[in-house]
Amino acid sequence: MTNPPVIATTQLTKQFGDSIAVSQVDLQVQSGEIYGLIGPNGAGKTTLIRMLATAEEPTLGTIAIGGQTLIQNQPNSEVKRRIGFLPDDFPLYDDLLVWDYLDYFARLYYLREPELNQRLQEVLVLVDLENKRDSPISTLSRGMKQRLSLARTIIHQPTLLLLDEPVSGLDPVARVQFRQTLKTLQQQGLTILISSHILSDLEDFCTSIGIMQMGQLVESSELRALYNRDQTQQLIISTVADLAPLESFLQEHSLVSECNIIPDKHRIAVTFTGTNDDIVALLRSLISANFPIIDFHRTQESLEEIFIKMGYRQTS
Repeated sequence: MTNPPVIATTQLTKQFGDSIAVSQVDLQVQSGEIYGLIGPNGAGKTTLIRMLATAEEPTLGTIAIGGQTLIQNQPNSEVKRRIGFLPDDFPLYDDLLVWDYLDYFARLYYLREPELNQRLQEVLVLVDLENKRDSPISTLSRGMKQRLSLARTIIHQPTLLLLDEPVSGLDPVARVQFRQTLKTLQQQGLTILISSHILSDLEDFCTSIGIMQMGQLVESSELRALYNRDQTQQLIISTVADLAPLESFLQEHSLVSECNIIPDKHRIAVTFTGTNDDIVALLRSLISANFPIIDFHRTQESLEEIFIKMGYRQTS
């Protein structure tokens, strides 16, 4: 028997007055995934995440977390214990020390000694703040504060992590550190849903991607499937010899639709419509024809390029 999805929604809808913020969303996130939720500001990402976190009641539809359906107007305590929720505006208490801040939230989740002390040390190591345990929060950098917020979010060892724009406003180094921490959490078994309106924030580590527009989930797919959806391959081929004979040879190939010489780098960019096996066969044919190939590799389009092709655009 297969395990149920960690997140499963059916026709999930949220309406504020005459405005529909989320419209009939059917979403499934499997165990162990890092699911990236992408869309412009105002697309409904935050409202969707708040409903998943039980911070907002749906107008219509259902939510199941780990196979257990959330019941409206009920505490749903058992489900809430499985969830860690980091909103984009959660306040920190600048006058507290890092250790005292985490200790406070751990006790709210009924952690007690000796597990309490051990868990606080674990999360500080995880977010690389063990050397700041006795520092006032007011002295931390923005990136450190965000990592501290993440530590607070996972202090009770949830199985589902919901993150709303967590790297917004962070510098490049802090963003890399935060993403690396999320990869570690995934390796530890957490399922993560993270939102962003910037595609490049997510393509490095997400396993699946969903895109929202005007309250609707208009695309949801494994990242690998998105990359493989277009059968066109982009190849870069370099040789130490004259490029003209190589270009002529490639143009005669039935699966080559376009060749473009890049003279300053002495290479050819090839648009290829074959499979991986066809690419291998192409390379063998070049070697058999005695072309002195020094580089042969496939390039991968970015998420932004893929979504633009699909008719979507990221916005800042």
